[in-house]
Amino acid sequence: MVFSSSLFLLYFLPAFLIIYFILGKKLKNIFALLASIFFYSWGAPDFIFVVLGSIFIDFYVVKLMDKAVGKKKLLLISLSVLLNIGLLLYFKYANFFIENVNNFLTVLGTKNLHWTNIALPIGISFFTFQKLTYSVDVYRKVHAPLKKVTDYALYILMFPQLIAGPIVRFNEIADQIEDRSWNENNNNRLTGFFRFTIGLGKKVLIANVLGEQVDLIFATQDLEFNTLTAWLGIIAYAFQIYFDFSGYSDMAIGIGRMIGFKFPENFNNPYISQSITEFWRRWHITLGRFMRDYLYIPLGGNRVSAKRLYFNLWVVFLISGLWHGAAWNFIIWGAFHGLFLVADRLFLLKMFQKIGKIPSIVITFFFTLIGWVLFRADNIFMARDYLNNMFDFDFSNDVIYFNNKFITILIIAIFFSFWGGFNNIEKWQKKLFSQGKNLKVVISMFVISIVLLVACVGSITSSGFNPFIYFRF
Repeated sequence: MVFSSSLFLLYFLPAFLIIYFILGKKLKNIFALLASIFFYSWGAPDFIFVVLGSIFIDFYVVKLMDKAVGKKKLLLISLSVLLNIGLLLYFKYANFFIENVNNFLTVLGTKNLHWTNIALPIGISFFTFQKLTYSVDVYRKVHAPLKKVTDYALYILMFPQLIAGPIVRFNEIADQIEDRSWNENNNNRLTGFFRFTIGLGKKVLIANVLGEQVDLIFATQDLEFNTLTAWLGIIAYAFQIYFDFSGYSDMAIGIGRMIGFKFPENFNNPYISQSITEFWRRWHITLGRFMRDYLYIPLGGNRVSAKRLYFNLWVVFLISGLWHGAAWNFIIWGAFHGLFLVADRLFLLKMFQKIGKIPSIVITFFFTLIGWVLFRADNIFMARDYLNNMFDFDFSNDVIYFNNKFITILIIAIFFSFWGGFNNIEKWQKKLFSQGKNLKVVISMFVISIVLLVACVGSITSSGFNPFIYFRF
């Protein structure tokens, strides 16, 4: 079940909200947990017991760890981390590992290993990181562990942010799980509904339209299209993944707000970045902060020699690339961004300061487009061929036709991706989603929300194209 489906919009979400608002304070968490289990089971019934089992074990391991001292405490945190990383490695990377071993054995002329492919549980990359933040935050004494295993299960399985983020760290939400009555009010409910429909509109009205054309281009046999089509395809993909991913984050933040939770922001106009370093402060913000606080800083952070610092950056982004998908093109994508992060520190940031804002944004966007080819391609060979098409400067007639709807939506996507570069737009965006709206503004937001919701439901029911691009993550 995905947010942009008729089943979710017309049945699951309304039923959930109505029952949730009627229930008393003591029953809200239990109901939210049961609804989340149902939500996850709908899409991955074979894995729900694995997930629940790991949650149960992890809760009691961390509970024992919190009371332990010395070597026993270290042993228990290691057990918790190994349990979660082990599950992620097995379900997400075992197929990739065996595939590469068999490729090597084929080169040697020996018999391949027999292996049955393992299905990938939905959202495992996201909830694994959240489980790690629980273990590490309790170990570091950042926050006390939760008292109830059901509250811990709700933290991990909470359906708004379960399958596509944002990655919510335990210390950010622990107090809200136990009591969020202070945040449950009509202003937040209406503002949350507005945020949800904004995200839904991003996904359905923009990302889906662009994605349909992008899939057509990348599915073209032998990538037989000209340079213009290649550039239009990857530009469209850049905006597809942004409006899709940020749209899901908006929907998650909006639903959370409707039920009293305050989730962290995940995107902040990333395409107006003036360097790759800035891009990663604006793109998938919660992943960047996780990598910084739970990996980069423990490796030494900035308190090391220059060579070690550059090495740490590479390690972090190689892992980030692998986290996104079990394929070599994701690893190379991570290395590609790691290269530019190192280059920023060596000389690029100084160069960008000299050339000014607009040239810096254009150059940074160009770098991200090259990276998106690696990210979108099915494999490294396809990425190589696509990049060849982009730079062979062949402008001969093409078989791919771009209709007016695609061009119009692409122009709209470009405008809303770069409008944050105008003065005061970012401040206005923060104010738009803040609390404390007067009645007139709230009513206006509600009317816009209804219009967007109707338009999106109409688009979903009339089109058979509604991809969920996070299955591969």
